[in-house]
Amino acid sequence: MSIKLSVLDQSPIAEGKSPEKALQETVELAKLVEKLGYMRFWVSEHHDTSTLAGSSPEVLMSFLAANTSKIRVGSGGVMLPHYSSYKVAENMNVLATLAHGRVDVGVGRAPGGMPRATLALNNGNRPMTHQFKDQVEELRAYLQDDVDINHPYHGLKATPIPKSKADLWLLGSSPSSAELAAELGLPYTYAQFIQAEYTGHNLTTYKQQFKPSANLKYPYSMLAVFVLCGETEEEANYLASSIDLSLIQLEQGMPSKGTPNPEVASTYPYSFFEQQRVRQNRERMIVGTKEQVRDKLLHLQKQYDVDEFMLVTIMYDYEKRKRSYELVAEAMLNQ
Repeated sequence: MSIKLSVLDQSPIAEGKSPEKALQETVELAKLVEKLGYMRFWVSEHHDTSTLAGSSPEVLMSFLAANTSKIRVGSGGVMLPHYSSYKVAENMNVLATLAHGRVDVGVGRAPGGMPRATLALNNGNRPMTHQFKDQVEELRAYLQDDVDINHPYHGLKATPIPKSKADLWLLGSSPSSAELAAELGLPYTYAQFIQAEYTGHNLTTYKQQFKPSANLKYPYSMLAVFVLCGETEEEANYLASSIDLSLIQLEQGMPSKGTPNPEVASTYPYSFFEQQRVRQNRERMIVGTKEQVRDKLLHLQKQYDVDEFMLVTIMYDYEKRKRSYELVAEAMLNQ
């Protein structure tokens, strides 16, 4: 059974390290996974946080495209309610003109940060999330250079017009995102690493309700999952302890200085409630050796009939994070 693998990198900042280091690691990682045979490398949008350095995917994508040659680069994603669809289209068309045939535009509805960041991004106003569908349709029209004759901006072009247009993706972790992707006939990425509970329901909804479009004749789904791979199962669980603690800190609003060292995280004195949450959070992760990761991914592919996986790997030690992607490639891409 063939499988396609891609990467979503959030430029995590390890405790004691700098944002500059995190972004440098993102660039190095893109070069590595390109050599390993991964299909895409997407970067995220998070605001007002000291733990993730990726706040502007369009800017980072341009640097990544300049430092790679084959892998597709994309946004995972642009949080569209904060922005003008026209300006997003211009940004992506510039990138698509420079990086011919290698640009993905993943868009989402989430805020990407806490309320104060949302207000700052919208000049003190609340984002018009109820207009998200209209924004996505507008963005698609600009990217395809096909603004409807009845649209007030008919004839407007998001220049430059690239020879190979960027591919538009809809991202989400809720039933409404699956329904919208199906209605608009767009490829869909479900963020299981954020919300695992509705994976089956959302992917089934997407496939059953999918309507062919000029963009896509048949449904195409990608599952974004936490993957932490080690040389041994013991090492993998030790490395995963960092994200275990990070998620607890995030959920409880605890202060964080970045991805914690597993030496600290593995001995953290969890309360009974926190232990329960760690076990629940592990349900949205794949942790183990390369053989275990391969078997779990193949099981998910068969279970949900997904076309592609996007791996999210956060570790304190960058060399171990690189090695995780190498191990998965050894098991699944180099056969």
